[in-house]
Amino acid sequence: MKKSISFDSSKKVFPMLLMAIGFVLMSALFVLRLNLVVLVCMLFCCILSAIIALGLAVKRTVYSKMIYGYAFCAFGILLYFVIFGADAGFGAFTSGLSGFSSADHPLLTGEGSFFTRLLGNLLLFLPTILSLLGLFFVAKKQFHKDTGKKLLSALFSILLMLSSVIYVLTGNLRSKPNTERLWEGHDDYLKKIDKNASKSNPNVLFIMMDDLGYGDISLNGAIYDTPNIDSIGENGLNLTNFYSSYSVCSPARFAALTGRYPYRGYADNVIYPTVDTLSPFAATRVFNSFEMGANVDGMLGDEITFAEAFQSAGYSTGLFGKWHLGDYGEYLPTNQGFDYFYGSHHVNDMTPFYHVTEENGEWEIVHGTDELRDQSVATKWIHDEINSWITEQADSDKPFLAMYTSPWPHGPVFAGDDFDGKTGMGTYVDCVTEFDYYLGQLFNTMDELGVLDDTIIIFTSDNGPALEGSVNDLRGGKYLAYEGGQKVPFLIRWDNSQGTLGDNGIRENSATLVDLYPTLTELCGITGNGGEKNYLPTDRELDGVSMAPLLKNDSVIHTKDNPILHMKREDIKAIQYTVPTSDILSQYPDYKYDILTENEFVTFKYFDRIQNDNSAFFDKYRNNWLHILTDDHGENYNRATVYPEVADEYHARLDEIQMNFKNNRRGITDNGE
Repeated sequence: MKKSISFDSSKKVFPMLLMAIGFVLMSALFVLRLNLVVLVCMLFCCILSAIIALGLAVKRTVYSKMIYGYAFCAFGILLYFVIFGADAGFGAFTSGLSGFSSADHPLLTGEGSFFTRLLGNLLLFLPTILSLLGLFFVAKKQFHKDTGKKLLSALFSILLMLSSVIYVLTGNLRSKPNTERLWEGHDDYLKKIDKNASKSNPNVLFIMMDDLGYGDISLNGAIYDTPNIDSIGENGLNLTNFYSSYSVCSPARFAALTGRYPYRGYADNVIYPTVDTLSPFAATRVFNSFEMGANVDGMLGDEITFAEAFQSAGYSTGLFGKWHLGDYGEYLPTNQGFDYFYGSHHVNDMTPFYHVTEENGEWEIVHGTDELRDQSVATKWIHDEINSWITEQADSDKPFLAMYTSPWPHGPVFAGDDFDGKTGMGTYVDCVTEFDYYLGQLFNTMDELGVLDDTIIIFTSDNGPALEGSVNDLRGGKYLAYEGGQKVPFLIRWDNSQGTLGDNGIRENSATLVDLYPTLTELCGITGNGGEKNYLPTDRELDGVSMAPLLKNDSVIHTKDNPILHMKREDIKAIQYTVPTSDILSQYPDYKYDILTENEFVTFKYFDRIQNDNSAFFDKYRNNWLHILTDDHGENYNRATVYPEVADEYHARLDEIQMNFKNNRRGITDNGE
């Protein structure tokens, strides 16, 4: 005779252990406040639901302590997102539908309140709650016939397993960042910026390509022509030793906008979409939590961008192209200093991918959701938008700041019908050539409007090339700390600079993307506190320095006190700065080599430990590696054995900065008022 279903409330070791684990995990959620713990809790619930079902099938017993352990963990997840959730709690129902408007769906995209988060998360958890309660009461209740109890217990145990798995696939994993926030200093700085920008201030057009290599423009040796890009340097300056501040997309954009290395904002890697991240997942926010940490889903809203500074000063600000720094709430571009945004929140090889228009933190899909399949019209769409916006700004009494972040030539590359196949060099070159053509059209518009001469035009790339593209004779490429990964084109033109940029031509001294914020602040005359020049935040570390002296007369700006860092993830892979040769010779008179005696300054780059870029020897590492970029920009020879004391000095400086970063993750200073 088959055993009847029983409900066991005894203190058996194994059920008690599972209950204790559930309670510990619930507690860990609120102590650690990390999405990683949420995922562990979800996994525990899935495993425990299977154990409960197994106990029912084999022992014909439902153990109360297992139910309690599951309830602890599940209730912890629910309460965690009600308290610390970063949206209204309905995120699992969000999808990239054609015509979607965030303004029309505030419960899907807005932070909401305690009650909306409670309702949203309850709805997501409802199947699990009903299954758990059903199993508990059926197992505890006495039935006249065992058949009904067996069937219902089996049904609810199966539903509990299914609902646990379904919650993993649909659960909302957006939660508030768990780190020190800098909102007070952010708001205070922007409030104190003088609101005095007028047409006497220069406009700014900042153009950033995506994965364009150092040698991918003809001015730097490309084997095809980019005449309109080249015209920026030909009518201005070409910085031949300019570096992105990271070798991959999102962190480099963070650095450019904030003047800070991406480590400061947990932006050390590519930022993934938080909607429809991975089929069949509905809206799991998994990747960013792992890659960035502290539940950060993009560039934190309390970071100060140069767009916010210019907006506060009275500039009209617009962003056109690729954002790639977050897709909801505080991470959106129009919550980070831009009045208007047209383009994609995400990168063009991720799902979802679509173009939006955005104002005041609310966005709307404008061309449907199929752009990932055919992006051949993207260049024209983005050009039309920025061309129209600048045309509108020409009639305004405000100066403008336009950030033009082309998605090209990041793969998969596309070219429009009029350019596809025209160069005979493949889609990569067709794509760059098309961008160059439309850039020329934009310059023509600006010239006709009379704003070209009064606009600071900057052209660069976020990092080196990936599968295609040229780095000339540099070493490495995208996602590597070698020169090919971070040395990128940098051209600047300002026809009405009145000598601020010095004579047109070449600038050979080094600069990097974190220098952009302080440079634009100085060139455009952003002031604060009633006239204080070059007004910059003081509550946080700015890693960049103004390039103005370099632009004017090619002065050295990156010395031991302000080195250029080459980072990957959370580690400094290399440190680089320029030193007077007289200092070296005075310390080490035996170093009478030509490179020191024939140059006033030399630039050293030191690697502590870096993986070999030769895939045939992927298991080999370069340790204690010192290069002199002045005569070896290909990083071909290790000079550490020749200059051991110099290598030691650079190593010590690298370790010092690495330690400071770890001890003060957000770069908070004691200089804020």
